[in-house]
Amino acid sequence: MNDLRRSRLRRSLLAALGLLLLKPLAALAAWNEQAFGAKSAADALKSLGAANPAPSKDIVIEAPQIAENGAVVPIEISSNLPGTTSIAVLIEKNPFPLTGRFEFKEGAVPFVKLNVKMGETSDVRVIAEAGGKHYVATREIKVTIGGCGG
Repeated sequence: MNDLRRSRLRRSLLAALGLLLLKPLAALAAWNEQAFGAKSAADALKSLGAANPAPSKDIVIEAPQIAENGAVVPIEISSNLPGTTSIAVLIEKNPFPLTGRFEFKEGAVPFVKLNVKMGETSDVRVIAEAGGKHYVATREIKVTIGGCGG
């Protein structure tokens, strides 16, 4: 292979690698550092723009009443609110309450299944955004063995 071809191939590979490295950086642009770094649920909600969500029975939280091990607590969440665009999960007594935030494109089914860590018995609060408004549902989960290093 001649030097010109090698040089072009090397530049093409470096350009492709550069594009692959930029993709994760684009995803980090959507990271809400203030909300995920909040030490209280109230501060996290404020950072999400959902300080006073309205209660809703259209948000369904499926989770065990008692978690034998707080290191792995399975939670399923679905929203029956028309036009749900995001779901956020907060665990009140965790060191950083905002556990996750999920966005949905139009037509997507607003359903999330996740495993979370819980250090102690706590309320799990789910905030759904639909039609520009925020709604909340809460469920207490009792933890027998803490999962956050406790």
